[in-house]
Amino acid sequence: MRSILIKSGLLLGAVVLVGAGTIAWSQYSNTSDLPFDDTVGKDPKLVEPDPQWIPSVKLVETVGWAANEAPKAGEGLAVARFAEGLDHPRTMLTLPNGDVLVAETNAPAGNKPKGLTGIVMGWMMGKVGAGEASPDKIVLLRDADGDGKAEQRFDFRSADMHSPSGMAYRDGKLYIANHDKVLEFAFQPGATKLDGKPLRTMMDLPPAGNHWMRNLLLSQDGKQLYVAVGSATNIADEGMEAETGRAAIWEIDVDTARRRQFAAGMRNPNGLGWNPSTGEMWSTVQERDMLGPDLVPDYLTNVPVGAQYGWPWIYWKTTFDERVQWPMQTYMLEYTRKPEYAMGAHAGTLGMVFANGGNRMGAKFANGAFVARHGSWNRRPAVGYDVVFVPFDANGNPQNGKPIPVLSGFLKDGSHTHGRPTWLAWDKSGSLLVSDDTAGVVWRVQAPGAAPTAAIKPVETEHMKPLKEIKDPTIPGATGNLEAGFTKGPDKLLPTGH
Repeated sequence: MRSILIKSGLLLGAVVLVGAGTIAWSQYSNTSDLPFDDTVGKDPKLVEPDPQWIPSVKLVETVGWAANEAPKAGEGLAVARFAEGLDHPRTMLTLPNGDVLVAETNAPAGNKPKGLTGIVMGWMMGKVGAGEASPDKIVLLRDADGDGKAEQRFDFRSADMHSPSGMAYRDGKLYIANHDKVLEFAFQPGATKLDGKPLRTMMDLPPAGNHWMRNLLLSQDGKQLYVAVGSATNIADEGMEAETGRAAIWEIDVDTARRRQFAAGMRNPNGLGWNPSTGEMWSTVQERDMLGPDLVPDYLTNVPVGAQYGWPWIYWKTTFDERVQWPMQTYMLEYTRKPEYAMGAHAGTLGMVFANGGNRMGAKFANGAFVARHGSWNRRPAVGYDVVFVPFDANGNPQNGKPIPVLSGFLKDGSHTHGRPTWLAWDKSGSLLVSDDTAGVVWRVQAPGAAPTAAIKPVETEHMKPLKEIKDPTIPGATGNLEAGFTKGPDKLLPTGH
C-alpha cells in the first residue's frame, strides 16, 4: 500500500512539474520576431509557419480602471464613461429611441475541453478575466437627459438567455442570439423590460465551442437576418463533422425562417456591418492559432454571397495549413477569397461599425470602419487591446495604410491591462460606444464640437447594357459594326469607340 502511495505521489508530482514547465515555457519563450504593424494592412507579411504543440502565450491580467483613469483617446477625440459597474458587458445594440441594450455574457458552462487541457485552459481564461460564469442577462441603458452618460439602468431580460450575444431590431421585432439558437420577440422601443415568451425560434445553432458568440445583422430592407457562427476548434481538431454549420455566416428569411449558408471558411466571424459605399456586407474574422506568434493575421473583409475564405485548409487565399488532414473540396484554392485588410496576428479582432453619416468623430473619421481589437493570448508581446479606424476610399475599399488610433492605453504594462475593448455601437448623438468587458465599463468617444458627418455617397457605376443580338464575325458577310459593340479590325475585334 505504501509503495502504491509513493508511486502515485511521484506520478502526481511529475504531472505537476510537466504542467508547470509547460506553462512556464509558453509564457516566457517563443517571442514574436516581427513588429506587429508588419502583420497589419492590405499586404501583411506572412512568415513561414511554425506549428506549435505548446503555443506561445502571453496572459495579461485585468486590473481595472481607477476612478480617475480612462483609455487614451486618439488625436482630436475625447473619451468618457457612458456606464460602469456592468458584469462582463460584451455586445451592444442602440434602439431607435436611443436606449442601448448591453449583453452581460460569457462562455456557456462546461465549454472547456476535458482533462489536463481543460484545466490549463480554465486557468488561462481566469487569469485574463474571462473565466467567470456567464451572467446571462441583457440590460438596458438610458441617457434620458442627453448628457452622454446613462443615468438609468434596467434589467431587460434574463429568462431564456444562455450566453446571449447578437441582437438586432426592426419593425416591432427584436432578435437575440444565444449560443445555441436565434430567438424572435415582440418589442417596442421605450419599454425597459422584455416580457413574454419568444414568438419563435428562428434557427437552432451549433452550440458552444471555442467560439461561442453569435452576432446578428439585419439586411437593409429587413427581409433577411444574418448570423455569424464561429468554429468549435482551432483547425477542425475534432474532425469536420464537429464543425458542421460553423465557421460560417447564415442567412435567415425573416418571414419564413428558411435559411441558407451565405458564406463559409471564416474561422470566427464577429463584427458585421453594411458598407455604406457599396451596400456589401463586411465582417471581422479571427484567424487560426498555434502557427507561431506572427501568424495568422485576423482580418476585415467584404462578404459577398457564396464567399469562401478557406478555413481550415487555407489562409490568406494561397497558403495551405499543412496540419489539416481532412479532405478538402476539389479546386477550392481557385475560388478561395483573399481578405481585404489584415488587422494583425492574434489581435483578437471583434466588434466593428462603419462610419455612416451623422457621426460626431470629426472629418478624419468620416469614411471607414472602426474596429475593436480585444487582444489575444497567443502572442508575445501582447498586442491588440485598442480601438482603431481603417480609412476607406470613395469606392468603398480600405486605403493602403495603417489604422488610425481611436482608443489605446488599455495595456498598463507587459503583464497587466486595465480592460479589454470588445464591441462597438453608435449612440443617439453619433458618439462611439465601446464595451470594455473585463473592466465592466462602456466608454463613449467623440470629437468635441464636431458637426455630424455627411452621409457616405453610394458608389454608382454604369452597368453593361443587354445585347439585342450577337453576330459571329467569322461568318461570311458579318462586316461593319456588330450588335455586340465591336468593330472588325485587320486581325482582331476592337471595342467600338477605341
